[in-house]
Amino acid sequence: MTEWKAKRFWKSAGVVPAGDGFTVELDGRPVRTPGKSPLILPSRAMAELIAAEWDAQDTTIDPNSMPATRAANSAIEKVATQFDAVAEMLAAYGDADLLCYRAEAPHELVQRQAEAWDPLLDWAAEVYGARLEARTGLMHEPQDPEALARLDAEVRRLSSFELTAFHDLVSLSGSLVIGLAAARDHRPADDLWTLSRLDELWQEELWGADEEAAEVAEIKRQAFLNAKQFFDLSRIDP
Repeated sequence: MTEWKAKRFWKSAGVVPAGDGFTVELDGRPVRTPGKSPLILPSRAMAELIAAEWDAQDTTIDPNSMPATRAANSAIEKVATQFDAVAEMLAAYGDADLLCYRAEAPHELVQRQAEAWDPLLDWAAEVYGARLEARTGLMHEPQDPEALARLDAEVRRLSSFELTAFHDLVSLSGSLVIGLAAARDHRPADDLWTLSRLDELWQEELWGADEEAAEVAEIKRQAFLNAKQFFDLSRIDP
């Protein structure tokens, strides 16, 4: 049985001011979220990216090729309506941050983790006054509550659109600090993604790359870069 797919019904997509921001129109008709809410976007640049996604659709609509549209829908329908819960969930990554989980051996991996990850922890301590400590072993050791509170406050300063992108930056990397570093442009997004995969890359060096795992990793890398782009475009136009 052939799966039903929505077909393209418009000739062109355009951007127009709407509310406190911008929206996308298809042949003059405003796009709405799946839940029928107005698609009000914080910047013209974001609206132009979403319009380009709609214009790029062929005879049928492929949501998987529209990451900015999907993220905007989530920002409006999901994140804005449960902002505190999402912020709390992401801030909690700080208590079990990837950068703090260190190997006990071999020495070369221990050294590689320290050289790659310590500078990011130092950066978070300097910028936010939040020192997260590296741990070895499998048992969870809580981080300093004051440091976690400062990072939590930083997360809650984000807008709903920023928090939507921040969700992917943190959850895909497994690190609150990496998410903040991406948001603050501390390092290029591609570099930060590579740092988040240090352990996997170590295993690949030892045992060789698995083709299926490499494909999954590339999908996640692209999603991380898409999230960084969406975060940057979430800044409200002056």
